[in-house]
Amino acid sequence: MGAITDVPGIKVGEAQDEDALTGCTVILCQDGAVAGVDVRGSAPGTRETGLLDPSNLVQRVQAIVLAGGSAFGLAAANGVMTYLRERGFGFKTANGIVPIVPGAVIYDLGIGSIERYPDHLMGYLACTVANNEVMEGNFGAGTGATVGKVLGYKHAMKAGTGTASAMLKITNPQNGEELDCTVGALAVTNAYGDIYKGDKIIAGAYDRETSTLLDTVKLLRGGEIKPNQPSFINNTTLAVVATDAPLNKAAARKMAQMAQDALGRTIRPAHTMFDGDTVFALSTSRKVVNNVDPFLLTCIGALAAEVLVEAIHRSVLETQAAGGLPAARRTD
Repeated sequence: MGAITDVPGIKVGEAQDEDALTGCTVILCQDGAVAGVDVRGSAPGTRETGLLDPSNLVQRVQAIVLAGGSAFGLAAANGVMTYLRERGFGFKTANGIVPIVPGAVIYDLGIGSIERYPDHLMGYLACTVANNEVMEGNFGAGTGATVGKVLGYKHAMKAGTGTASAMLKITNPQNGEELDCTVGALAVTNAYGDIYKGDKIIAGAYDRETSTLLDTVKLLRGGEIKPNQPSFINNTTLAVVATDAPLNKAAARKMAQMAQDALGRTIRPAHTMFDGDTVFALSTSRKVVNNVDPFLLTCIGALAAEVLVEAIHRSVLETQAAGGLPAARRTD
């Protein structure tokens, strides 16, 4: 099983408002990590993703923030910046330190309170409790996460936060050195579609009267969903994959792109017009590399997709019912 915090240099802090059903998750790499991102959903809410382009100046980030609250929740990153600046972590400029904190949000305003959302204080609080333990299910940014919303919240199920990790042993083709590295993932699953484990739906659109899981793809294919049926823009799955293998920014972006395959394998449909699906990738290695061997990067990216699949599964199977919505662990 494992967790993303098995990757050296990664800590995770979570804070939530259990009454408003929203929260934030901070992936801290305060000593700096090379980062990349891949955005495939068509309704993203993001911050500082442009600077992760390999052609741009800044090479390392100090944290990634995932939050609820839709665009309001991006404010949580300001608290993370304050926490890091107070401790001297960030990009050094002529006039002081500027912590680099990209982030992304899910839309969870439909399940809890629309008046309360992650803010500066919640982001700061999450940093103060960051450690090597990741609380799965109804914690952090997963507090208000839901899945299977093709028929609206009355047929949705509760989801949340999940994590996983694995070890990779490989010979580096460039220098013949034996490389042992860790690859970890954290997911906040808030999807429009259903969650699959193999060919079986384990969470998604749900008929409470008959206690049966529906099939979103079949509903869409059969013409049963009308365009004016519920408001659809209530989604987005977010993830962070991380490794201690040395990567540059271009390789980190490729790792994020390969990890996105996990969404296609577990969520149907994924990357819709109503999701803002975003995957960040981090390398905590302090080694500076200009070129990453293609075979090595392929192995890392493939494993990142595998552990992200497990993290997505855990994000629904470790979640408990909340907000009047059932959860997979209560309906198996």
